[in-house]
Amino acid sequence: MTLIITVAYLSVLACALFVLIRWPMLRCTGAQPVGVLTLVALLFTAGLDMGLVMLPLNEFPVYESDAAFGFTNALAIEFGMWGPLVWLMYFVTTFYFVALEPRLRIFEIPAVKWVYNLTVIATCSFTCYLFMVNLPTYAPDLPRWGIWALVVAVIAFSVVSSGNFAIMKWLAIVSTYGFGMLAFTALAVVAFAYAGIGIGAFFANIGLLMDYFLHLPRFAVPIAAYHEFYLFWWFAWSLMIGQFVARYVGGLRTWQLAGAMVILPAIPLGLWFCVLFVYHQNRIVIPGWLNLFMIFVGVVFVVNSLDSLIRLYSANLGWSREDLGSATYYPLHFVLQFLLVIAYVFTPFQIQWVGLVVVGIYAAAYVLMAQRMGQIGNRLG
Repeated sequence: MTLIITVAYLSVLACALFVLIRWPMLRCTGAQPVGVLTLVALLFTAGLDMGLVMLPLNEFPVYESDAAFGFTNALAIEFGMWGPLVWLMYFVTTFYFVALEPRLRIFEIPAVKWVYNLTVIATCSFTCYLFMVNLPTYAPDLPRWGIWALVVAVIAFSVVSSGNFAIMKWLAIVSTYGFGMLAFTALAVVAFAYAGIGIGAFFANIGLLMDYFLHLPRFAVPIAAYHEFYLFWWFAWSLMIGQFVARYVGGLRTWQLAGAMVILPAIPLGLWFCVLFVYHQNRIVIPGWLNLFMIFVGVVFVVNSLDSLIRLYSANLGWSREDLGSATYYPLHFVLQFLLVIAYVFTPFQIQWVGLVVVGIYAAAYVLMAQRMGQIGNRLG
């Protein structure tokens, strides 16, 4: 598994360099173009889930205690798990779906189409499962039935949102601003309630985070089993996020698209991790009201991820609300997602298996692209 994910990840990073060198000025326009800020909001909320909000405080101690991560600080490690190299994968797949897939049509081949969309369905439900297993950390008093009730509500709302792009778009924008407000509020709590710490600790953490870039090559291969899990997780997401975002690219040139997808999301990510690291360093207990705010933002991120991916695979398979009608569309996708969450909970089913299948799709796509690229190379310029 380690060798497979290493080769797969390095090949995608090599593809990113090839695309930027070969077609830097190609203008990319999707079927439903939007502005850059809306595009980044859609990317940010679809490409992330509640893990962004709820996982870091649990993971900082793990990285500090594991010798494999001892080459740098825990903040730099956390940023590396979610940072620029991950978004570079999303850039590659977005470029493929906006510039190459309309000409190559690899994902219209029936076998590729069905296997790919099954991975989208499985990854979609993993988002909800991850929220479910991490929620008790932030809501320890919430009973088990309450967690299941919240999961049911999240799936139901996501299915409804997926059937209406206007709701989905504005929810993405609102949640992006909500995330910014959460980070600002968490920092303000430190600044005003802990005078001995102040915001100086936040700026000091920015320096710690920059250590990631000094060790960038280390993050291109699995550092430890937990990092390997993350890489399989991102692979499971990469194709579907690329296809989803490609639809909304608004005439950006290739190098601009790379900047919008790699640099812009990394900035709020890094700042948020710097804020949370202040809490970790000083063992600050998160106030109850702020904890509720974090849960709320986490829930919205889960909904954003679920609705965008449900909309994606339903369109690919002809299972959209327009195709099936509301009476079939809503119960079908609700039951499908709920059953898969149950599968993650009660069976050995793991996201790494989905990531491994996606790696196989990449391999098949490379072979098919090599056979067909001669047909389009000159037309792309």
